[in-house]
Order: sequence, then C-alpha cells, then structure tokens
Amino acid sequence: MTATRADAPPPALRLPQRRGVELALLVGAVLIPVLGYIEVGLARHDSVPRGAAGYGAGLGVLALVAHLTVRLRAPFADPLLLPIGVLLNGLGLVFIYRLDLETPENHAAPTQLVWSALGVGFFIAVVLLLRDYRVLQRYAYLSVAAALVLMTVPIFFPDTNGAKIWVRIGGLSFQPGEFAKILLAVFFATYLAANRHALAYTGRRIRKLQLPTGRVLGPVVAIWLVSVCVLVLERDLGTSLLFFGLFVIMLYVATGRTGWIAVGLLLAAVGAFVVGSLEPHVHSRVEAWLNPFASIEAGRGTGQLAESLFAFAAGGMLGTGLGQGHSILISFAAKSDFILATAGEELGLWGLTAIFLLYALLVARGYRAALALRDPFGRLLAVGLAAIIALQVFVIAGGVTGLIPLTGMAMPFLAQGGSSVVTNWIIVALLIVLSNAARRPRPTTADTGVIASVAPDAPENPGEDRP
Repeated sequence: MTATRADAPPPALRLPQRRGVELALLVGAVLIPVLGYIEVGLARHDSVPRGAAGYGAGLGVLALVAHLTVRLRAPFADPLLLPIGVLLNGLGLVFIYRLDLETPENHAAPTQLVWSALGVGFFIAVVLLLRDYRVLQRYAYLSVAAALVLMTVPIFFPDTNGAKIWVRIGGLSFQPGEFAKILLAVFFATYLAANRHALAYTGRRIRKLQLPTGRVLGPVVAIWLVSVCVLVLERDLGTSLLFFGLFVIMLYVATGRTGWIAVGLLLAAVGAFVVGSLEPHVHSRVEAWLNPFASIEAGRGTGQLAESLFAFAAGGMLGTGLGQGHSILISFAAKSDFILATAGEELGLWGLTAIFLLYALLVARGYRAALALRDPFGRLLAVGLAAIIALQVFVIAGGVTGLIPLTGMAMPFLAQGGSSVVTNWIIVALLIVLSNAARRPRPTTADTGVIASVAPDAPENPGEDRP
C-alpha cells in the first residue's frame, strides 16, 4: 500500500446517521400495537382496555431506551432494524392478549411483556458492550461447546407435547436451543471464514461436484450427524431443520458453490425420511401433514392443522377484525405454534402479507449489512443471523399452512415464548452492531489529508488470504 499527500483532499463521504428516521419509525411502531390493543378491547367489551395507557407507556419507554442506546453506541446502524423488532414484538403482545381473553385461567401476555423487557435489556447490553464484533471470533470453539451443551440438556427433562425441547426448573421454563442457534452462527462464521478457500478449491472432483478433503469435510458431516441426533433424541423436527439449514446457507455463501445446496438438501431429506419413518412422534406429524382432515373423516373432530387451515380460510382477504376470530379453537398451541392462524383470521391475507413483509425487510437489511462488510467473518455472521430469522419464519409459516410438516418452533417476536423473544432481541442487537460497522465512514482522506491507494494485487484486508 502506498500513500501520497493530496494538494486538495476531497471531503470525506459522510453517510447520514438517520437516527431521526429511526425515532420517527419507532413512534409508529409503538402506536400501531397500542391501537390494536384498543381495538381488541372495543371489539370484545365495547370499551377501551384499562391497561392501554400503561401498555403504550411501557412499550414506548423500552423503545426509547433502546433508541438512545443505539444513538450513543451505534450511530451509523441501520435505522429500520430496531423499529421492525419493536413493531413485531408489540403485535405479538396484542395477539397474545387477544387470546388471553378466551383463556381467563391462563394469562400469558403479562409474562410475555416481562420477557420482552428482558429481551430489550439484553439488546441494550449487547449494543453497549460489544464495540467490535470481531472479538467473537476468539470464542468460536467455546461457543460450539456451549451450544452442544444447551442442545443436550433438554434430553434429561420430561417431554412437553411429545418433544424434549424444554428445561423446567420449578416455575421457570425455557428452551436452551433458542440460545444455541446464535452460538452456532458464531462458530460457523469463524470456521467457514478460515476454511472457505479449502472448501471451495481443494479436494477431489466427482463430475461437476468438487468435494474437499476429509479434514475439511469432517465438520460438515459432524454437523449433519448432530442435527439428526437432535431430531432423534428430542423429537424436534424444527430445530434440526434450522441448525442444518443454517450451516448449508452459510457454507454456500462462504464458497459460492451451488453443489453444497444440493448436498445439503440430499442429506436433510435422507435424515428426515429415516427419522420420520422410525420415530413415532415425528411420523405422526408427517401423517397429519399428508392428510390434515383425517380426524374429521374418522369422526374424531378437528385436529390442530385442520383448525389452522379453517382459520386462514375464515379470514379471507381483509380478516374478521382483531378480537372477532375463533382461532382459540386450535387449543393449547394457539398462542405459540399457531399464532399466525390468529393473524391470518383476524387481519386477513393483507395483514398476514404485511407481517411477512416485515420479516422479509428485517432479513434483507441483515443481508445488506453483510454485503457492506469487508471481512469474511462479519459477512458470514450477518448472513447467518439473518438466515436464522428467515428459516424460522419459513419453517413455522410452512407448518401452520400445510406446506411442510408441522414443527414446534416459535414465530420470531410474535409467539408466546420467553427464550424466543430474548434470543430474537439479541439477534437484532448483533445486526445493529454489524450494520453500524458496515455503514460507519472509514477515517481516511478527510481526517488525514492522505489518499490511500491500494495496489491491484493487495487484498482488501491485509490479514485476509487472497482467493
């Protein structure tokens, strides 16, 4: 790299911070759920709910504190990430409150609000303490070890609704696998950033597919085996698909070879077929997916998937209106796995599409941050975190609409689940840190008066291997 003194250095490119845009969007992100909360009260009791002001104030304070934290520590962060998280979280609280009205013996909204506040607290802690995301590379193997422990712990606890994904200690319950997915994303990003060239350019070629050496391919096979073991021991199809899908997506991004997508789909299909044929709980879900109306034909009433499909059909294009649906007939999973059925019935296809667009925008902003980052670890981590959200939405939405077999995962931000909402807020915080690094102006010309010219053969990052 060579440096020359410029006679008249051009002004530095200063990207707008857009914190004012973020604040304006946060106002709307708070008002929309508050209006939905009021609409539910008017629809059910012809009066404004007593807690509307407190709910709005609480959500507004959380959003404001999070915004001030971003303004202080990550002034160049993407201005859409935080408002989308607040809006989705607020809508989830509205849907859960609406379903609480049908189950007066089991109110979940107050607990979910506490978990949401805890999630925002973790968001603030990550943004304040993680000043440079690259330090996470130092803890890659500690992360994968912790993730394996978290995935293994539920095996030793009783199953809930047929799946062993919960840890219950006294009155406290949480899903360790929710936190494991972030730790795995950190490990995958570190491993693939270090071995991307070996995965892409070394090994034996079989027709159009080039397989890397056994030393490099070993972790790929190990991840596949772990995902199948999770599926077998915990009877959790969703978590298995998420973990393996996350690795395949990041592997494709790291190498740019479409053959890995084919290999990943083949391995996932083989594992799902074998376990779906042998494991009774998974097999029953596959059978319900193939024929969701079998219980009706047999005279045993409607199953959960059938009720979900009826709810979507009843909603039509514009929906029945908040508080005026019957999705509670889905029974025990209406607030968790099937909360999208409530959104589809009461907001209709247009409202459901708007929710999906919010998720799509959240994922797209994560990918945009990845494209703007220069180091491989940062790019892969941003892609992995965004892919976690995308995979969850696909797996859950596909399950409740009958596109794929039903899983037991929680819809990000919307569904009841403390572990899920805390994890999702941590993901948004990490994306905030990554997008801040991507959009932050680099101190070159304007600050020093020196124009840096990079030689054609030099890599972008001096510490990065050339392809």
